[in-house]
Amino acid sequence: MRAEFSGNDVSLRSAPVITIDGPTASGKGTIAQRVAQILGWRVLDSGALYRLTALAVLREGGDGTDEAQAARLARNLDVRFEPEAIYMDGEDVGHLIRQEVVGNLASRVAAWPAVREALMARQRDFCRLPGLVADGRDMGTVVFPDAPLKIFLDAAVEVRAQRRYKQLKDKGFSANLASLLQDLRDRDARDRGRAHAPLVAAADAITMDSSRQGIDDVVRQVLDLWSARGPA
Repeated sequence: MRAEFSGNDVSLRSAPVITIDGPTASGKGTIAQRVAQILGWRVLDSGALYRLTALAVLREGGDGTDEAQAARLARNLDVRFEPEAIYMDGEDVGHLIRQEVVGNLASRVAAWPAVREALMARQRDFCRLPGLVADGRDMGTVVFPDAPLKIFLDAAVEVRAQRRYKQLKDKGFSANLASLLQDLRDRDARDRGRAHAPLVAAADAITMDSSRQGIDDVVRQVLDLWSARGPA
């Protein structure tokens, strides 16, 4: 099912947005889900779209070196998001896109302008009333630059590697902590150093460090910040 976006859509202009950007395994996805659930808003896991693109590339026999191929697949993704599943071409691939090989390829294809442009409308189409919590790497800088609340969630790379290791083990995947640590460092370098839409805190974003904070603490801070804004 292809998402459609029109710049004239009233709901897109009026729906409030909270963006949560940050590096891999900083906890932004979990925080976004919790905040959206409490507020009763929609949630956008933008990274899933890039992972789906990467999975499509792998299934077509690509190796992540062909920008045109990745952009074509991104434009034509047949995807559907459900509360407990992510479908591509009618198959639940939610567990497959969390594999490290897919995540690493997603980080590479996400550096290509043609791929990011192909997915832009899909991401913006999530922005509908009553509101949206969007997590990713360029939500506050590129996709929703006018969002009234922008969070940049960071954490020490060693802490993030431990989190990813536990996450993978809990899901039954094999994992090596040293390899994960290096992979995260490599991804950080790619994400922060790419020429198009690099990972960086928006000028008006509030930076939080989740290294020594629990999920509930961060969620509470985000909600307090939203409440402090007062009526829109």
